[in-house]
Amino acid sequence: MAELESSKDLISVLWSGADILRSKMDANEYKDYLLGIVFYKYLSDSFLIKVYDLIYDEKPQNLKMALEAYKEALADDSAEELIEQIQSECHYVIEPDLTYTCFADAARTNSFNREQLQKAFNNIEQSDPLFADLFTDIDLYSNRLGTGDQKQSDTISNLIKEIDKADLLNSDAEILGNAYEYLIGQFASETGKKAGEFYTPQAKILTKIAIAGQEEKRGLSVYDPCMGSGSLLLNAKKYSTEPNYIRYYGQELNTSTYNLARMNMILHGISPDNQMLRNGDTLDGDWPTGEETDFNMVLMNPPYSANW
Repeated sequence: MAELESSKDLISVLWSGADILRSKMDANEYKDYLLGIVFYKYLSDSFLIKVYDLIYDEKPQNLKMALEAYKEALADDSAEELIEQIQSECHYVIEPDLTYTCFADAARTNSFNREQLQKAFNNIEQSDPLFADLFTDIDLYSNRLGTGDQKQSDTISNLIKEIDKADLLNSDAEILGNAYEYLIGQFASETGKKAGEFYTPQAKILTKIAIAGQEEKRGLSVYDPCMGSGSLLLNAKKYSTEPNYIRYYGQELNTSTYNLARMNMILHGISPDNQMLRNGDTLDGDWPTGEETDFNMVLMNPPYSANW
């Protein structure tokens, strides 16, 4: 029950962020801003929590405490060793002034600089192939955000303040992942007929049929040749007794949706080593036969409405 309440609270905070953008653009556009910035907050908060844990071997009481500890650690002689360890575990490193915690403070004091946020996005994308081009669809300088630099910056600043109300420090990966998928589903409802391109409703019966007899298999491999945002792939976690060992394979033609799937995987706590996702056209070139193709499960909801 507590998990359900946490999920509801998180959803309501995240969904209220959509209200800031709803009057400026349609759902298919503002979903990229909202989901992308939520994802960056997750990366930043997770990073600070990990740093604090490495330094003190415990969870911080709040993110500001973790940020201060991080700044102090960077001034220490062992800073280089700490950075190497963080890079190894997180696959990225965030400078103190590029953390979401700093951006939220700046937004509250009207000193937010979107050039810094753009720099933060660029740094993440360049840190590891796992994150390459992940924030491409977020145009922080778009006229849709408002007329003129100040209004555009204010829109992003207001969005950052609103999303900062979400307590990711005390939310586990599953709660956040479920909230994220709920948002994707809500965007699909608002978008209408084009929704099928990025959202697949969770098909419980399909997953149960495909996983039957394999629930206890360690290292289960799941493939979706038209994965959308990855919801159907992630469904396998719910019915496996060894969810941490599932290997996910997927292809998605639409680049924006492919990015959404990568974010969705990370937000559900899927290890980078267990993600084999491609931005590709399955009809034009299926999964390369030179790689593993003997999948234990194949799940898909093809775009039936597409003009073949």
